[in-house]
Amino acid sequence: MIYSEKVLEHFHHPRNVGEIERPSAVVEVTNPVCGDVLKLWAVVEDGRIAEIKFKCEGCIPAVAASSCLTEAARGKSLDELGAITTVQIEAALGGLPPASHHASELALAALSRLGEDLRHSPREDAGS
Repeated sequence: MIYSEKVLEHFHHPRNVGEIERPSAVVEVTNPVCGDVLKLWAVVEDGRIAEIKFKCEGCIPAVAASSCLTEAARGKSLDELGAITTVQIEAALGGLPPASHHASELALAALSRLGEDLRHSPREDAGS
């Protein structure tokens, strides 16, 4: 497969990789078909994503989409997180081949679960 320069840039130099010691929420999603796993950590301050990190075990586009997602989510309110789409992730990556759409879907599934967890979190720093 041929990937865009942006996909390869995010894969070779992923942004926001790692764990957060005291996250407001942490979620993990798996694509049961290909086995890709994405784990997201986030800290919310004043109702916005102040810090977000990820670890991804998966293919080139899965790592790239995860990296891109963290850039898109940082600074957003919980409501704004819900407006992020697979189309936006793929556009920011310069497109994905049809066989790689699962990568943006995995990223969005993780973000959706993260948003749900943050909305239902009893922690004060999760924002409400």
